[in-house]
Amino acid sequence: MPALAIRAERPEDHAAVRRVHELAFGEADEADLVEALRAAGHHVPRLCLVAVAGDDVVGHIFFSEARLDTGVPVLALAPMGVLPDRQRQGVGSVLVREGLRRAAATDFPLVVVVGHADYYPRFGFERGEDHGVACPFPVSPEAWMVHPLPAYRPQARGTVEYPEAFGL
Repeated sequence: MPALAIRAERPEDHAAVRRVHELAFGEADEADLVEALRAAGHHVPRLCLVAVAGDDVVGHIFFSEARLDTGVPVLALAPMGVLPDRQRQGVGSVLVREGLRRAAATDFPLVVVVGHADYYPRFGFERGEDHGVACPFPVSPEAWMVHPLPAYRPQARGTVEYPEAFGL
């Protein structure tokens, strides 16, 4: 199996990224979200990463700009997908770790995610409500998480306002 390389996505990766999300999620919704956020300019290109094995894109993580209703900008991690035949092999973990490492070098105070409570805490995600950060739609408290970055200050509180492309 070829070694895994992580790098920023490139325009020539877009079709492969779409395929990753369609296969990983079994539908086009997440792939459509990525394309809509890119088209609207809400993504953070240096944080949108692909996992490449040989010449094949096998995983993708996407970060977009959101903000708290108090005006504080935050990062939204959504989506993160891995081809089904490469799942449970650490590809997603490598993408999350590298994405968070790069996010730590930004001025954003937080990353927010709706995700599996048994997956994201291993990367330092904590319940959003414990930080005074609310989700704008109904979701279990265990699935709504934030990851404080070095620029985090306790006053970074409020309800997340996602870009329009999220359809909220």
